[in-house]
Amino acid sequence: MKNSSKPILLVEDDRVDVMTILRALKEIHVGNPVVNMENGEAALEHLRAPGVERPCIILLDLNMPVMNGIEFLQLVKADPELRRIPVIVLTTSEEQQDKVSSFNLGVAGYMAKPVDYRRFVEMMRSIDLYWTLSEMP
Repeated sequence: MKNSSKPILLVEDDRVDVMTILRALKEIHVGNPVVNMENGEAALEHLRAPGVERPCIILLDLNMPVMNGIEFLQLVKADPELRRIPVIVLTTSEEQQDKVSSFNLGVAGYMAKPVDYRRFVEMMRSIDLYWTLSEMP
């Protein structure tokens, strides 16, 4: 990602998916630190904590306990301090309504988690490429 010192916030409760994402990022040489929060509530607390560096991007799972991804998005996009942070949804959800809700709430991208690891790496590469090329305000 462009600013390799800025953290990536990964909001994901599935340990296997967390390990897969970390492995894929390492494989494509993304040097950003990754902060993992297990649900939307924890992620929101983290983002609102004083002195916490804003992430360059948020990778968000939708199906989580406590506060799901859609609820998290609603709160982040309503917060003037947080709404400009790009959010990419990474999900196993096949629900069309989740996709519609995500884009209505201003996500930068919506990607289905591939089962195949090589495809996972390619997906992370495409996210990295896009955010490396994308100019942030």
